[in-house]
Amino acid sequence: MNAENFGSSERLVAAAYVRQGAQGRRGHELLLRALLEQGKCPEDGWDESTIELFLHELAIMDSNNFLGNCGVGEREGRVASGLVARRHYRLIHGIGRSGDISAVQPKAAGSSLLNKLTNSVVLDIIKLAGVRTVTNCFVVPMATGMSLTLCFLTLRHKRPKAKYIIWPRIDQKSCFKSMITAGFEPVVIENVLEGDELRTNIEAVEAKIKALGAENILCVHSTTSCFAPRVPDRLEELAVICAKYDIPHIVNNAYGVQSSKCMHLIQQGARVGRIDAFVQSLDKNFMVPVGGAIIAGFDASFIQEISKMYPGRASASPSLDVLITLLSLGASGYKQLLKERKEMFSYLSSGLKKLADTHNERLLDTPHNPISLAMSLKNLDENNDVAVTQLGSMLFTRQVSGARVVPCGSVQTVNNYTFKGFMSHSNDYPCAYLNAASAIGIKKQDVDVFLKRLDKCLKTSRKEGNKEKTVNEICDSNTGTEQLAK
Repeated sequence: MNAENFGSSERLVAAAYVRQGAQGRRGHELLLRALLEQGKCPEDGWDESTIELFLHELAIMDSNNFLGNCGVGEREGRVASGLVARRHYRLIHGIGRSGDISAVQPKAAGSSLLNKLTNSVVLDIIKLAGVRTVTNCFVVPMATGMSLTLCFLTLRHKRPKAKYIIWPRIDQKSCFKSMITAGFEPVVIENVLEGDELRTNIEAVEAKIKALGAENILCVHSTTSCFAPRVPDRLEELAVICAKYDIPHIVNNAYGVQSSKCMHLIQQGARVGRIDAFVQSLDKNFMVPVGGAIIAGFDASFIQEISKMYPGRASASPSLDVLITLLSLGASGYKQLLKERKEMFSYLSSGLKKLADTHNERLLDTPHNPISLAMSLKNLDENNDVAVTQLGSMLFTRQVSGARVVPCGSVQTVNNYTFKGFMSHSNDYPCAYLNAASAIGIKKQDVDVFLKRLDKCLKTSRKEGNKEKTVNEICDSNTGTEQLAK
């Protein structure tokens, strides 16, 4: 209610009580005002009543919620189900216009305001997480792979002769298919093995640029967050090469916002060389449903070009989800989650190392990977893929999700490209291994339960392996006796 309505209320309820209620309302309004004026994530999280009040205030600014609205167009924000309308807080018009996902909609001032505020708050969080010189970003209602495709399609107009994308290998299908879908030819650069780690082959990248010609290369497509034993690309060196040859540089930062190390690499790469855009997932970094990503960069005009490349309007759901989440957490709450994740990484690393020692295995030494860990599986008859992959099945049936078991020498074809040693980021990694990650939101209980169940599965696998070995030895012995008898 406004001041006039509060004044009218005093005719029905004692003025002192009405003033007290008005002061309570004023507390909510001050939080809203700070958000609108500063465009930053509040330091302390809001309670749900303030967030819901804010969303309802935005919704009634959209034409579909006007009292007496008469819509005669083909897109009037009509929703058949009340449940669906409530699920979206009656913010039905989505974001953007047909020519620009960041544009303001005349019919939907509230939804447009939601979009602008979300992008502003997310930009603030990216700076808080470590990329302090980022200038622009926007939330796009597509996951990381399709968001990368949008970046490549935008670059096509800047480099019409280019047909290749230089891609240091990472065995993850969506980032590979993002290049294929955009109509480009990935040039796979195999990683180099340094100790246990798989690292960027900088010399091979530069040699390939020289061989193909810089004008024929759309961009270098690098990666920060990845599964061990692969580690983040050497972003600084790649950024210097891109600046040297005037080649764009797109970074797949899928779940890197939660890692200060990944964000530092991006910041440093932009400082010493060239990074045009970096893309990160909403669900992996902010614990919201799958379906959104953030495209960010250091040249505001280029990021705006990418937003204009998106055809048509877009769903507001990812923007709504991440704004609600960040307002609920506040900057302090998100920083606390980042701190807890880092602590859990150390805890998981310590526990996995002890478990590996118990089973005569080894925690692979991957100090450059700040999120993912890998434990060798040499004792599971690594020449038998079935024995290794069976461990993954055992963990999954025991409700352990997210752990990856990687056998040696798997071959897989993706869009007519054949990868040897697929999932291991290398043609011939020395051993089979198991992955586990410490991602944002993980709890000590998750780590403890995982280690306990993994221990049981390894013991079971060892027993089954010993039984099979004994049976084979008996069969071999019987065969030998029969041959002697003959």
